[in-house]
Amino acid sequence: MSFLKKYLEGFYMALGMFTAIPLPFHLWKEKHTSIMITFFPLVGLIVGVVWWLVSNLLFAFGIPHMLAAVILTVIPFFIAGFIHLDGYMDTSDALLSYRTLEDKLQILKDPNVGAFAVVMLVIVLFMQFGAVHGIAQSRQYLFLVVGVMVISRCCAALSIFFLPHNLGSNYAPLLAQGVAGGHKVFVVLIKITALALSFSYAGYMGIIVLGAVLIGYSLAMLKAIRGFKGISGDLLGFALIISECCGFIALAVMQGR
Repeated sequence: MSFLKKYLEGFYMALGMFTAIPLPFHLWKEKHTSIMITFFPLVGLIVGVVWWLVSNLLFAFGIPHMLAAVILTVIPFFIAGFIHLDGYMDTSDALLSYRTLEDKLQILKDPNVGAFAVVMLVIVLFMQFGAVHGIAQSRQYLFLVVGVMVISRCCAALSIFFLPHNLGSNYAPLLAQGVAGGHKVFVVLIKITALALSFSYAGYMGIIVLGAVLIGYSLAMLKAIRGFKGISGDLLGFALIISECCGFIALAVMQGR
């Protein structure tokens, strides 16, 4: 019973940490942080299912495509409490400054919003809006978005487990403490399951869409690690936002074929 309680608490912590979903009470146990990040992909499952449900409601009520696209573009950000978008903006600002490692780490901690952050925010919002608008017009294989949200968070969890942490990060080492082999296997199994279910649901289109998420995440994280010599919470948000945008774009393109 204590075993089950520990994992339920870890999942509850994941909801409190990675979403803005109202919860009845606050829970934080540092010894459960490894369990919390292990359940990160399940948070993606919730975000994706909410997106799918809202999309079906919008289409059922005949909401215009443009307005539906705006709503569906921002829903993932609202559910996540903008935590990943904040990391994306901070990392963009630091990376595009092309300064020394010490200066870039300082920019990550700076609460002020720089010009590069704003420019990159506009770019990702336009790209995602354009993709979602195309998806809203075709309305095919919408449930693949659930896979997009799950896979992006699997990648983030595995990054914490396996990649080095940069010197300015307190967040990533905290989440990685106490990680066991079972946690890693669990995330890998979720990743494989998501890929398999997407293939059974949409055939090669499912693999292409989730493959775009994997490629987008890998390239973004590679760029971030080269710039910061390790990962941090902000860098995870940076790669996650880019990977999900790639997934939306791939789904829109494949639907248009």
